[in-house]
Amino acid sequence: MLKKYLVIITLSALSLMQTVSAAEVKLDDPNKMVRKVSEHTFDRIKKDQPLIVKDQEYLRVIVEEELMPYIDYKYAALRVLGSEVSKVRAITDDAEKAQAIKDIQRFIGVFREYLVATYAGVFTQYTNQHVEFGAPQPFKGQDVVVVKTKIIEDGKPDIRIDFKVREDRSGQWRAYDMIAEGISLLDAKQSELQGILRQQGIDKVSDLLEQKSKLPVQFRGSSSND
Repeated sequence: MLKKYLVIITLSALSLMQTVSAAEVKLDDPNKMVRKVSEHTFDRIKKDQPLIVKDQEYLRVIVEEELMPYIDYKYAALRVLGSEVSKVRAITDDAEKAQAIKDIQRFIGVFREYLVATYAGVFTQYTNQHVEFGAPQPFKGQDVVVVKTKIIEDGKPDIRIDFKVREDRSGQWRAYDMIAEGISLLDAKQSELQGILRQQGIDKVSDLLEQKSKLPVQFRGSSSND
């Protein structure tokens, strides 16, 4: 039930991050970045509805081109791996360490594709949501800023969403996590996978995520295995 709840509320929140080309959005202010992207979100989805209706796989194109430039998926993937990354640092055998690094690199790539597939599936549930923003947050001298938003939809309770946006070494800000009604989606994914990571290793988790990412685009919020 928790899984289903998280995916459903992700629908509106993902829409905040989903449009305009990277060249049109400056990444030097986390507040403006989120707001600028959100201003174009629904227009893009509405404009491309004929293509989406014809083939839902087109949602992957939208996510790839419009959402992923604003997601720090590498950092998110490493956060999901958690202590597994520390274990690799402790390996002393060169060959073993090199293989472990390759496994992590593969996981990062697979995790990215999994995000694309997941977001595309969530967008199949698009409805005409409205977004309200909280006050801009000070970000000078900060590594992470929380951008507060509220999703409003007629006939439904408001949903409070906090985006965690991180500044990288180049001074650019990208989102890496979302806290929906107090629940971190990144933490939820880490909790879901940590048992498999511990018992079967990174490669097994990568295999599972790769299989899911290749499934046809559809909303799978009712499944506890997604």
